[in-house]
Amino acid sequence: MDFSYSARTADLLATLGRFMDDHVYPAERVYDKQIAAADNPHEQPQIMRELQARARELGLWNLFMTHDGLGAGLTNLEYAPLAEMVGRSIIGNEAINCSAPDTGNMEILAMFGTDEQKQRWLRPLLDCEIRSAFAMTEPAVSSSDATNITSTIRRDGDDYVINGRKWYTSGILDPDCKLVIFMGKSDPEAPAYRRQSMILVPADAPGVEVLRDLPMFGFHDRLGHGEVQFTDVRVPAANMLGAEGDGFAIAQGRLGPGRMHYAMRAIGMAERALDLMCRRALERTAFGGPLADRGVVREWIARSRIEIDQIRLLVLKSSWLMDTKGNAAARSEVAAIKVAAMEVAHTVVDRAVQTFGAAGVSDDTVLARMHAITRALQIADGPNEVHLRTIARLELKKHR
Repeated sequence: MDFSYSARTADLLATLGRFMDDHVYPAERVYDKQIAAADNPHEQPQIMRELQARARELGLWNLFMTHDGLGAGLTNLEYAPLAEMVGRSIIGNEAINCSAPDTGNMEILAMFGTDEQKQRWLRPLLDCEIRSAFAMTEPAVSSSDATNITSTIRRDGDDYVINGRKWYTSGILDPDCKLVIFMGKSDPEAPAYRRQSMILVPADAPGVEVLRDLPMFGFHDRLGHGEVQFTDVRVPAANMLGAEGDGFAIAQGRLGPGRMHYAMRAIGMAERALDLMCRRALERTAFGGPLADRGVVREWIARSRIEIDQIRLLVLKSSWLMDTKGNAAARSEVAAIKVAAMEVAHTVVDRAVQTFGAAGVSDDTVLARMHAITRALQIADGPNEVHLRTIARLELKKHR
């Protein structure tokens, strides 16, 4: 078993590391200040446009994309350490055009889109000329079970008519959002997993109404998490993604790699939190000595190192399985890292917050934001309990 990175990953890591140190970390506070000063807090700040231009010059662009020669052509195993590195910064993913929900939307457009759909939507997304949103979760039902979805996609001649209410539709408030990928029931009488379809909806289509921007533990995301009402929204039949009834299968194809990316980035958040914790423990004095001399703080640091390294190994194994055996073969491992990575990242961030004391809950550091993100991501893309259910079912199947 070889744990060394490929030559290409090593080169990209070196370039990405310099980019993060020289440009991304220094831009974090500028990014926040520009958003606070803007008339529209959801508009992309100028500093991000500058970061993206620099990332493209350095070849740090669309590193996540593996389909049809559209991205960097990296394997999951090669991409994993790169995703971890950009995960250290809240704005790192956006800087290299590898942020959700666009990543998942680009992947399913590449996998299931027609040539016309790719030309109209995928190419501008790859070039970051537009942004997109993904509308699946609904406020009235438990959307972790996709068969509960009540929104409808009804055929009417050469069109489909869409109705329903969605929420936490990430990206919808960005003025650059031009596309919404909408999931709803197209045939309520079909077998349970053939009732849903996905369809492409222009964000400015008549009948699409953003009701409010939803916070996440009090934080409002720059891209926005919208509650959105779709009322008699009419789109051409050619906007169907894949075939009618493919929605559930497409969702699984989208969410699997997405969970992998979340886990990769969670390691980066945990590493940054550990780094901040160690620095604080060495610099801060209480009761006659540095915090680093306190047994409880040393245990936090030691356990954090052990736990981060454990989830990294599990992520790398999952990445290798996806590359060599396919997504289906890695189903249990992908479910496991979605649970383990977020729990570990949240625990490490929480220890760092405690080490910083009052400063840890302020916005003077990135820790409060990371605390909210790592907690929310134990719900997003399927709550932990759903993934635990999957793992248990697969384990029990071996013994039946």
